[in-house]
Parts: sequence; C-alpha cells; structure tokens
Amino acid sequence: MASSSIKKEIISLREQIIHHNRCYYELNDPEISDKEYDSLLIRLKELETKYPEFFAPTSPTNLIGRDSANLSVKHKQPVLSLDNSYSIDDLRRWQSKTQRLLKLKSDQMIEYFVELKIDGVSVVLSYEKGKLTVGATRGDGTIGENVTANVLTIKTVPKILTGTVSRKIEFRGEVYIDKADFEKMNKERLQRGQSIFANPRNAASGSLKLLDIEEVRKRKLKCFIHSFGFIEDTTFSSQKEFLEKAKKMGFSLNPHSKYCSDIEEVIAFCQYWQSGRDLLEYDVDGVVVKVNSFSYQHRLGLTAKSPRWAIAYKFPAQQATTRISAIRSSVGRTGIITPVADLVPVECGGVVISKATLHNFEEIKRLDVRVDDTVLIERAGEVIPKIVKVILTKRKGNPNPALIPEVCPVCQGVVAKEKEAEVYYYCINPNCPAQLKRSLLHFASRAAMDIEGLGTVLVDELVNRKSLKSLVDIYRLSRRDLLNLPLVKDKKADNLMLAIKKSKTQGLARFIYGLGIRHVGEKAARTLAASYQDIWQFFDLDVERLKQVDDIGGVIAQSIVKFFSSPKTQEMIEGFKGAGLVLSYSNPNLKDSSLSGKIFIFTGKLDEFSRDQARNAVLNKGGQWVNALSKNVDFVVVGRDPGSKYKKAIDLGLRIVNESEFRKIIDE
Repeated sequence: MASSSIKKEIISLREQIIHHNRCYYELNDPEISDKEYDSLLIRLKELETKYPEFFAPTSPTNLIGRDSANLSVKHKQPVLSLDNSYSIDDLRRWQSKTQRLLKLKSDQMIEYFVELKIDGVSVVLSYEKGKLTVGATRGDGTIGENVTANVLTIKTVPKILTGTVSRKIEFRGEVYIDKADFEKMNKERLQRGQSIFANPRNAASGSLKLLDIEEVRKRKLKCFIHSFGFIEDTTFSSQKEFLEKAKKMGFSLNPHSKYCSDIEEVIAFCQYWQSGRDLLEYDVDGVVVKVNSFSYQHRLGLTAKSPRWAIAYKFPAQQATTRISAIRSSVGRTGIITPVADLVPVECGGVVISKATLHNFEEIKRLDVRVDDTVLIERAGEVIPKIVKVILTKRKGNPNPALIPEVCPVCQGVVAKEKEAEVYYYCINPNCPAQLKRSLLHFASRAAMDIEGLGTVLVDELVNRKSLKSLVDIYRLSRRDLLNLPLVKDKKADNLMLAIKKSKTQGLARFIYGLGIRHVGEKAARTLAASYQDIWQFFDLDVERLKQVDDIGGVIAQSIVKFFSSPKTQEMIEGFKGAGLVLSYSNPNLKDSSLSGKIFIFTGKLDEFSRDQARNAVLNKGGQWVNALSKNVDFVVVGRDPGSKYKKAIDLGLRIVNESEFRKIIDE
C-alpha cells in the first residue's frame, strides 16, 4: 500500500511540474511562484532518490524546462540550469562539497565570482568574425527558438563586437525589462483593454517571441551577458577575466557583479542584496555564485542538468499562491472605501501574509476576483501585498462577485463617488468613526506631529468613549482621561501628555502633513510651509497661485483649495491656535542657511548616514533633496553600489560627491 501511495505521489508531482513548465516557458503565464515550483521539484527529487524503482528517463528532474515549442537553433554547448540554495547554511554546505571534490585542504580558499540573478529570460547569442548571426532562446537546453530579429532591437546587445575577437563565440545572457518600463507597459495595456503581465520576466519572455518587430522595439528590452557556451581560438583563466574581456567587446554587464576571495565575502554580498534588491531598477531573485577559476570549473564538471561549480542563492519569494477566504471593505481617513482580501496565511517575501489590498472595485472587476479563488500575490519592498492574478483553472463552480457596498461598513452612512469618472467610492459621513480613527493616527504619526504613545489601541478606546471627536480634541485630553483607560498607568499617562505638549512646536510643515489633505505628502507639505510661512495664508489661495509653486500640480492645488474652503477647516484651525500650536513656518533644527537653494539627490548606500539622516542634514542647512534627477540638481551624493542615476548624472555633467565630501559640505 505504501509503495502504491508513493508511486501515485510521484506521478502526480510529475504531472504538476510538466503543467507548470508549460505555463511558465510556453504560455508566459505562471500559476505558482518560483519557490512553490522549486518545492515540487525538490520533493520529486527526494522521492525518486529514495525509491529508484520508480525512475523514469522522461521525468522533469532529468529534463531542462522548455521555453518554446518552436525549436530550431541547436546550441553548440548545452544551456544548463543551476542548482538552488535557500539559506546561508546551504551555501556553506555547497562550499564544503566543492572543496572536497577539488581535494583541497581546509586552509586552501576557493575564489568566487558573484552576480545578481536577473529575473529575466535566457538568451544565447552567436557571433562569427565579430558579427551577430543568431539570437536564440534556451529552449530545452539543447535546441532553442530563433529570435534573432527581436534580439536585434535590444540596444545593449552589440551587433558588431569591438577589439580582437574569436572567429566563433556563443555568449549567454539574460534579457529583462526595467521595473519602470514594465509598469508603463502594463498601464498602456490596461488602457487598451488588454490583459497585463504578472511580472517583468513574463513580459520579457513574451516580447522575445513577438512577430511584430516594432512592438518589440517599444518594450525596451535590455540584456546583461553573464557567460559563454563556446569559444574558438581564445582561452580565459577565470570568470572575472572573461567578463572584463566581454565588456571590452561591447557587452553590457551587471555593474554589481563582484570578485570574492572566500565564501564569507560571498555570504556578505548575498545578505546585502537580499535586503537591498528593491533599490534596483530591475527584478532580481537571487545571486549566482560561481567558482572563479576555469581550471577548477573543468575539474568540478557537470551533472546531467547543472554545473557543479555554480549555485544560485535564491532570495525569499516575492510572489506566492494562496486562497481568498473573504473580501471586506476598509474605510480610510479620507473616506475612501478600499476592498481588502483576507487570505489563507502564506509566506511571501520572508513574512507571513494574511491580507492583500484590492485597491478599488474596478480592480476587482478587472481581476475577476471572488471569494474562494486561488490567487497569485506579490509583495515587493515594504508595500502592502497585492493580488496579481486569479488562477482560473482552480476556481470551483461560479462564486458570486464582490459587490460595491451600499452603505459604509463602519457607520452605515451613504456611499457614493465624488465624480462619476472616478474609480473610488467614499463614505460621505464626516463623522464616520473609521475616518476619525485613521485621521488621528496619521496626525500623531512620526512623520507628522510625532505624538509617541498615541497608537491604535488608545485611539480606538478614546474614540469609542467619545473622548476624541476631532483632531483638536487631542490637545483637550487630560491626564484623568488617560488614566480612565485600561492598561494606562501613571508613567504612560505622563509620557503621553508630555508628547502631546511637545508636538505643539513641531512646526508648520509637519502640521500641514498631519492634517491629511488628499494628495499632500511630506515633501509637498514642506514646500507649502516654506512658500507661505503661515497657515492662515492658505485660506486666501486659489488653484492658479498654488500651481506656481514648484512641485505643486493641478491635482494637489485643487485638493488644497477644497480643504481650506470648508468652514469646518477654519473652525478646526482656530481650535489648534487656541490650543497653542505653532502654525507659522520655522525649522527649529536649522542652524544656518549655507545650503539655501541647493538641491541634493542620493544614489547608492551610505555607510555613515541612513538615507533619512542624510536628507535631514541637508534640510537642517536650508537645502533641498529630490528623488528625480535633472539638470537643476547641485550635488549628486554617491554611496556604494549606485544605481543608474550615477551614470545619468555623469552624462548631465552634474557635480558628484562621495560620502566623505558630503560630510565636509554639511559640516562647513
């Protein structure tokens, strides 16, 4: 019975993996995350190793995934896949095994070369006498699809190599799409009523196989070279030497690749980029670790599927599949009603996810998402997870779609759109408790009035007890009000009263941000405070005057005018004035204005400063910082591993300073 059960599981795993190979490689429409696919493959390998009687030569564990059914280009050398590791311990075990296979002593260090694992699609580029002759996909590892015409549209792939080149050479690389270009592409597809791509990798893969060359050109594909499969009349001693030569030939290489003298440097590199990958302009899903010496590589050799001299260290997956258990509505501080999906908890991006935003009801309609659906979710950076797509093949029956609520889920007030063309629905009851609670939390947040201790639990209690009916009521709280709350003792009450008192002098910029005016973020609040100096000036402004202020566009201007035209706003500001708040512009930390009017931008990781510390140092000297590079920037502060802003800054001829020079500037 046990043997029969194992055989059934093996057959089921093979069928699932074959199905997902087709979705991933041929349809460019994956139904599960890479981590979940790897888990299926690992389980199948374990069972086939433990029960060799069920071995099958056609098992997916013995084959390289296909990326097309239209294969026509035979590779001169097989394009193998990499073994994966998911932890530092895995890397150390691989290093120990590599050392044993090379028969090295424990004190003989292996040198490595590490490269970011671009989440794109593999490409094989063949050159003869320095001229690009064929561009092909990986295919089944032996034969790929001819995509030469589309490869020729990629600006980072040289058509003619420079310098001394071999008569024949076959390069391997990764074709990808930048995050910004991907977002723009999906936005345009939505506007045209087309389905969107789940991620940049699928967009790149689909683009390589399009028949419309002009459409391929619009998608701005890029390519990094990482290795070669065949080379005639030339030898290299190491991966480092090969890449240096490839760069001289005209290829684009990943700027973050690095030579490492031992495994500890490799581990540090992996850990750094695991936390820093969201700073990159393209998706990466790990680090490729290679033994640097080609002599060692030849000695280590290959398995049927993978080189023994390389391994991929995989980052925690930023996508995962799970099931929707419920769809409910959440009310924000501006009254916007946002649908939220409750999920069966699943690990994604290194944390357990139990809910995801659905943004608005138009998004629910576009995704056709329903309760009990299996969905692909994504968590990138620190943003709230979102649902990328519904796995329709797993939908059972015909569940009812989520309905737009007729009344506010919190106060049962009227729900309506502000404008018919808008996608958002609002609770239009200004006294809605949910709006008040979120407004209070925003006002008390660190970036606004920084009232430490006034958190979710206290706000809920104070609003429910009617002790807080407005933002101004924060400054009417007494020590007795706080001591009447459960879990609030003398010290906590004293600390909160002190924080409330301190917040009165936070200044105009923080105050404007804390008011929660729609579309007005921290930067816009600082700009407005510096421009108008006093809160009462805002009651006399119109849209045209506001639009003359740098970085204040029409949407922000209209929102500000609408907010300050309300009699309730004037009544509220009078209340704040009576409570003793500073409502005029001042920067209590401003030591001097030696950098007044000077604009800074930062790229790369700083060692002595956090990004916030660096920005505050600029603000405290009267300067400004921006996120977008332009010719108006006075200083480009460059840290370790800078992004593309560094190269653009050089092209624009801007003044570039390192961290040491930056410190001198702010210390002067």
